[in-house]
Amino acid sequence: MGRAGNGRKVCALGVAGVLAGTVLVGCGDDTGDGARDSSAGGSTREDGTRAVRSAYDRTAEEDTARVKLQVRTSAQGASETASGQGAVDLDDGDSVMTLAVQGQRIEQRVVDQVLYQKMPNGQAPGGKPWIKIDLAKISAQQGAGDRSMSDPAQSAAYAKAITDKDVTKKGTAAIDGVETTRYRVSLDVAKLPSGDALRRQVGPTLPMDVWLDEEGRMRRQQIDMTLKAAPARERSSTDSSSSPQRVTVRTVMDFTGFGTELEADAPPAGQVTDMTGKALERGERRS
Repeated sequence: MGRAGNGRKVCALGVAGVLAGTVLVGCGDDTGDGARDSSAGGSTREDGTRAVRSAYDRTAEEDTARVKLQVRTSAQGASETASGQGAVDLDDGDSVMTLAVQGQRIEQRVVDQVLYQKMPNGQAPGGKPWIKIDLAKISAQQGAGDRSMSDPAQSAAYAKAITDKDVTKKGTAAIDGVETTRYRVSLDVAKLPSGDALRRQVGPTLPMDVWLDEEGRMRRQQIDMTLKAAPARERSSTDSSSSPQRVTVRTVMDFTGFGTELEADAPPAGQVTDMTGKALERGERRS
């Protein structure tokens, strides 16, 4: 099978990071990295749409890449931060990363759609150094089968949710010394896997920015999500606030070092506590 069909799996790593936010918390970068707005010249809107859609395939043709991940989660005027770096298989979504979370170091791996995290200083439950969450089972709970956005081996839906009117060229920027073109994309949530459920959480559209190099490869992807608060029945009885609470999550990924070596192996089973059930229970309470 050719690689074009698998190419759009690239960049789902950030979604896996958002899903894992219940474990690792997250933070992102607000800057445009020297973005220079440009309203004249450049591609037409249709050209931009084609460029963004093809970027997943063009990037995945490189097989692997080094990745820097930044996420910011904000709510009620407070924010949590995390960052990470490592390598990702652009075809199947496997990855090996080191995360910095509130001054602590967490080792993270995604292997065959299973997320593993090695918690610092024996903080993992069950007295074992690693925890795991089966992303495929989480996807199934969300009603998206094997095509969920939270599956690190699936992101074709991003391209399918883009139409000509959804892409706007925002200018140029240097990402790690590489000249790129920035595009703003408004994704139609209804066209994404489990769109109805996602729409209830984030609304009708999901904003995404991408920075493409001269070869049409993804150099940066930024996803902004505004999530509605948990159902009222989950809130404390002492919470007298009548206004709805929202959580904003910004995930930024930078891609460099295409073709880097990567070995992503699952930890020994005896060193892992399975937290998938807890994650599923959380999902049920939110549904």
